[in-house]
Amino acid sequence: MKKHWPTIAVLCLIKFVIHALANANYGYHRDELLHLSVSEHLSWGYFEFPPFIAFLGKLSSLFFDYSLWGTRLFPTLAGIAILIICCLTVIELGGKKKAVLLAGVCVLAFLPFYRNHTLFQPVAFDQLFWTLGFYFIIRFINSERKKYLVFVAVVLGIGILNKYTMLIWAFGVFIGLLFYNKGKLFKNKWLYISGGMAFLIVLPNLIWQIQHDFPLVQHVSALNENQLDDISPFDFLTDQFHLPITLVVSLMGLVAAFRDEQLKKYRSIAISAIAIFLTMWALRSKSYYIFAIYPVLFALGAVKIESLLQHKAKLIYALTGILFLLALPFIPMSTPILPIDQYVSIYKKDTQNGRVQLTGDYADMFGWKEQVELVDSVYKSLPEIERRNAVLWAENYGEAGALNIIGKKYDLPAPISRHGSFWFRGYGNKNADVWISIGNEQSSVNYVFEEVELVKVITHKYAIDEEVNIPLYICRKPKIDIEQWWLDYREHVFD
Repeated sequence: MKKHWPTIAVLCLIKFVIHALANANYGYHRDELLHLSVSEHLSWGYFEFPPFIAFLGKLSSLFFDYSLWGTRLFPTLAGIAILIICCLTVIELGGKKKAVLLAGVCVLAFLPFYRNHTLFQPVAFDQLFWTLGFYFIIRFINSERKKYLVFVAVVLGIGILNKYTMLIWAFGVFIGLLFYNKGKLFKNKWLYISGGMAFLIVLPNLIWQIQHDFPLVQHVSALNENQLDDISPFDFLTDQFHLPITLVVSLMGLVAAFRDEQLKKYRSIAISAIAIFLTMWALRSKSYYIFAIYPVLFALGAVKIESLLQHKAKLIYALTGILFLLALPFIPMSTPILPIDQYVSIYKKDTQNGRVQLTGDYADMFGWKEQVELVDSVYKSLPEIERRNAVLWAENYGEAGALNIIGKKYDLPAPISRHGSFWFRGYGNKNADVWISIGNEQSSVNYVFEEVELVKVITHKYAIDEEVNIPLYICRKPKIDIEQWWLDYREHVFD
């Protein structure tokens, strides 16, 4: 084992350096602002996701005081852990030094991981838990020691508290284990003891869902209506071909688990992967949901390639070099390693009406600071008596998250928003003299207030379309019952 650590350490260092150079660039993504905001109100559940990301957000605030680089260190460390576990899986599968190198480089060359391991979102940790869960299953297959079933249960439980897609992983593993040792594992009491442990870990979140009338169902319904219905059934499949070389390695691993004498004892892993893929495809999931399956397939494929080229070491080294070199020019498109002006210049982004058309993720990192600065200037311009009970009302969770997290620098009061989990925080002071509205359309503010004054329309050349031409109003004299207006919106928090 010790002889592999220098190789693994170098691979981890490369990944860390790339992310270290990128993580402080541009600005918070709207989702990061939401995840940090909910961390100030720890709970066993939220409208959009389970509680694990909020717990990590709390750690981020304690250790790094909402520093962008510090916040993004968490997903980066998850990505490095995935790389390490992928390499350890190779060793557990019987692979040697060249297979360890190849599998690690596959993780480095898999471009979506740079995006996933930059942003403070549940995705990176979901990928970590899938990879770790498969590693423990392989350890169990090799040793049949019950402690690894317990480890799988802990990973499963915490994984569900991070992202509910872990349930699809569990379903796929269940299908795969039916084919392990002719299903004899299902006669092992420790399988059920471990399942009970996983259930106990998840139980607080299940109770929270019951107490709040299963907001998960409402969120999934909104996703299906607003996003997933627009996905072609073939997009999920064709998106896997955007990275052909790493795909070939993973497919070789999948086939080898059925046909290779050394690897066919792990065919339950391959069957699990197929079951997970088909389930997600049938559910019309977003293509990146399945990326968590690749590290274990990279490990299987690397071991197979090493055995095929055992007397042609130079070919393996050439393959690893080509893999990484082909990925290198595209890394700045996945993580913000370049200054934005340089990125726009090199990658020839379209410019229209003075605005630059960035990808969705990058565009979602711009405009928040300017919004907060404008709100701050308007808030500070109010008479002191009005500032003491003013309400900041944001239309969506990105704007609310910006006021909440970036606004700390300006000592702004906590905002309110009817969007998603912010709805839970309530409407603040319904008797406030002044409401500062950002992002809400004129029809919305006119419905609530008698006096409405447009201060400015905010724009930003890099921001996402949704955050361009954002109106900021000063509002006075509510003409409706604020409390009832808030409660009536419960079924529309994802509109």
